[in-house]
Amino acid sequence: MDIRLDHIGIAVKSLDEGEKFWRLLGLVPESEDEEVVDQGVKTRFIPIANQAQEPAMIELLEPTGPDTPIGKFISNRGVGIQQICFQVDDINLLIKKLLDSGIIMVDEVPRLGSNNCLIAFVHPKSTGGVLVELSQSL
Repeated sequence: MDIRLDHIGIAVKSLDEGEKFWRLLGLVPESEDEEVVDQGVKTRFIPIANQAQEPAMIELLEPTGPDTPIGKFISNRGVGIQQICFQVDDINLLIKKLLDSGIIMVDEVPRLGSNNCLIAFVHPKSTGGVLVELSQSL
């Protein structure tokens, strides 16, 4: 199964403030911001490199309210890396494989995420404390 780093999610209080450092490095967002209503978040993707294949990205995540997952994350831990995402070619097959291996999933069924992708999260209890997102392009 093909797998690659898709993005690193960073929780920020404001997309514009969170973007400033990355712009100083010459990294510029490639698309419009997107609000994912059911996750209570606005996202902005910043490509890490300009490559022939799709580059891994930095995703800035601004909460749309204090009671959203990202709002709670910032309140409890402050701003910083919130998750690591891997692009996979068959998310359903991988979820089944992980569940069959005793891995705890936050999402046992993929759901729609940003950038027109199916997503599912692996619980940090199964990854050594890191929230891992799996993503499959539609």
